[in-house]
Amino acid sequence: MFARNLIAVEIQEEMRSSYLDYSMSVIIGRALPCVRDGLKPVHRRILYAMYREGLLSNRRYSKCAGVVGEVLKKYHPHGDSAVYDALVRMAQPWNMRYPLVNGQGNFGSVDGDPAAAYRYTECKLQRLAEELLRDIDKDTVGFSPNFDGSTEEPTVLPAAYPNLLVNGSDGIAVGMATKVPPHNIGEVIDAVIALSHDPNLTVEQIMADHIPGPDFPTAGTIYGRQGVREAYTTGRGRVVIRGRATYEDISGGRESIIIDQLPFQVNKARLIQEIARLVKAKQIEGISALRDESDRQGMRVVIELKRDAVREIVLNHLYKRTALQSTFGVHLLAIAGGRPVVMNLKEMLWHYLQHRRDVTIRRCRFMLRKAQARLHILEGLLRALDELDAVIVLIRASANAEIARKGLIERFELSEIQAQAILDMRLQRLTGMERAKLEDEAAVVTAQITELREILDSDDRLMGVIREELMAVRARYADDRRTQFTEASHELSIMDLISAEDQVITLSVQGYIKRSSHSEYTLQARGGFGRQDMRTRDADSVKDLFIANTHSVLLVFTRQGRVHKVPVYRIPEVSRTARGTPIVNLIQLGERDEVTTVLSIDEFSPDFDLLFCSRQGLVKRTRLDEYRNLRTNGMRAYDCAEGDELLVVVKARTQQDVFIETRNGMCIRFPGTHEDSGKIVRHMGRVARGVKGIDLDGDEVATMIILDSERDGRLLTVTENGYGKRTSLDEYRVQGRGGKGIIDIVTDERNGLVVGAVVVDETDRVMLITDSGRVIKCRVDGIREIGRNTKGVTLMRIEDGERIVSMARVADEDEGDTDDVEPSSEDSEEVAADAPADAPADAPADAPEGPVAEGTP
Repeated sequence: MFARNLIAVEIQEEMRSSYLDYSMSVIIGRALPCVRDGLKPVHRRILYAMYREGLLSNRRYSKCAGVVGEVLKKYHPHGDSAVYDALVRMAQPWNMRYPLVNGQGNFGSVDGDPAAAYRYTECKLQRLAEELLRDIDKDTVGFSPNFDGSTEEPTVLPAAYPNLLVNGSDGIAVGMATKVPPHNIGEVIDAVIALSHDPNLTVEQIMADHIPGPDFPTAGTIYGRQGVREAYTTGRGRVVIRGRATYEDISGGRESIIIDQLPFQVNKARLIQEIARLVKAKQIEGISALRDESDRQGMRVVIELKRDAVREIVLNHLYKRTALQSTFGVHLLAIAGGRPVVMNLKEMLWHYLQHRRDVTIRRCRFMLRKAQARLHILEGLLRALDELDAVIVLIRASANAEIARKGLIERFELSEIQAQAILDMRLQRLTGMERAKLEDEAAVVTAQITELREILDSDDRLMGVIREELMAVRARYADDRRTQFTEASHELSIMDLISAEDQVITLSVQGYIKRSSHSEYTLQARGGFGRQDMRTRDADSVKDLFIANTHSVLLVFTRQGRVHKVPVYRIPEVSRTARGTPIVNLIQLGERDEVTTVLSIDEFSPDFDLLFCSRQGLVKRTRLDEYRNLRTNGMRAYDCAEGDELLVVVKARTQQDVFIETRNGMCIRFPGTHEDSGKIVRHMGRVARGVKGIDLDGDEVATMIILDSERDGRLLTVTENGYGKRTSLDEYRVQGRGGKGIIDIVTDERNGLVVGAVVVDETDRVMLITDSGRVIKCRVDGIREIGRNTKGVTLMRIEDGERIVSMARVADEDEGDTDDVEPSSEDSEEVAADAPADAPADAPADAPEGPVAEGTP
């Protein structure tokens, strides 16, 4: 059969309105807290039911099953698990900054263990929870019928403190969610009091003077303040929380990391399982043992480290890869004025302050009505005592109480309430002492009425009462802040997960690059054969070797003048003898282009420049920070002339001298600045070509280095046949840029051409590498200091067809194991050039006839 009356509706409109009704029911009635008392309906109903059942803090415990049943019966028409879970959470000290329920029995643990069934546990109100309900019987809040109309429940609690900010809240509604962090009750009350004095306070002032940030029950550390600032000013933000970790020494010279505080809402057992999984998967290295030593005295998770582990690096890995560092997403959403509103910190405090104002006004009006009613009765009693004989006669002559009441009202001009009070008065009140008590009570009630009227008539008096009550709560419940702050200069990056250590970087002619710890290279005496480093293949040979830190970046320059940036840690770390990886896997090289020089940069400081030198002796100065941001495919860094190519790039300050060494052993030293503006290497654009640094006359540049005038170092020059010499820098006088230079080392058939030069100290070590991949590391102080224009001594023995291709200085390291290899007797002393009598002092032994031009002194 069809219905008699059919109503046509649009299904889209019906779905829309039904969904909105359902959404608002969930938002208002279940999921979101009220900004005034900070409670969702289920929490408010639980606390009110316990209050009505008399489960106060100074009474005995009662079964949680009874509380759940009372809430379900009268107030909350939902499942018992929803009610019990909410009750359990209010009793857990790791979830509530200030628990509202005092639980007895198993209420779960921070390891995620569930609470026992409600038939086994007991509860009562915490004393602080009673502050939320204080004065609820004095008409301070509104009541509404419960779900079946059998009783009433409060629409909000009086809340003697700002519970929403104090204990926070977490809830998911339909299309929205709230996540309010807990705070320190003393700080929040101070902020409310300050706002009552000055309503124009800003969020920044409140943060600076009263509420620096959340205060979580599990303590921890807030990493950085920016997220807190955004959350308090906009209502949304991300607060980074770290567990607290300390270090302890253990046996065997090892260390351990002790975790005694966790981020808020982090499961301890799950965190330990995650750490164990990462260690097993070798995603976190350096951990040898992991155990939980937590007990009733507090939390203690012990992470034992291996002997060679760096504790800061391991801890950074834990922060990066586990919940030991967590993000608390703040969303300050609450019900205000009957609708969900996103508020900032000040608005939340202001809404609570207005709520307390309304509660105090309603309480004062209620108390005023009660006092006035009592005074009215007292006035009637005192009048009856004034005419006691007439009252007694009238009452005795009356046939019943009703006639007596009417007689009192008519004869003595009393109200019906006063007349009934006289009839109810006991005979003992007729004594003189009792009359005095009535008069005293009337005076007290009169003073109370006067005070209540003054409070209601004066906003200053009203706010004063609110402040006094807040201060009383603060004095009773305030405690020290648990969560501390640590400043964060940057987000945790890959650099924080890598130990900062110097590495040996090796590059081959065919473009294979690798890094190895220089501890793999044992120290040898000058003149040894070295050890095999990179295993080269046919038609390949080692090209360059230098030292770089794992926290540095490499600026890779090509012959065609392009530059690429590669973090050192991205270069695969392999064994000393491995070949490495093709550098084209790390950078994008153009056709017929190859790497010519690699520069290690620790910081792109504006105080430094890059100094470029081409193979034909052109030099250019450009500011270092122009190369901070490089594209993936690199950037043009130098404009090569026809037939020329970029050879070397160094980092320099303007006041430092420039030293250029040629392949034939000539050198020139000129200043970075000079009175003659035409002779300085001035700053140029990124793609400029440069100016002449040295007049080569058929020679070519071997290297360019920077000399520090304040450093009393020595110049170590190395030739390709394994010879070298160490000479004081004082022997290299400063000349003008663009000259022919002076002789540094003799390059004859024995020595071969110059490979490079470097400034060294007595404590330094030097590493040499041949084109076949053999490396030697020896002490600089084992190379005797000799003069300029000499042949030098043997640094490394090489085999036929082999030559030195690169060198690097290693500063101030421990000696480690030393292989003592005595230098050959024929090379152990310096070999001076056997110059002809008419040759200049600076000319090599086999120099052609005629003087050698040395440039401008």
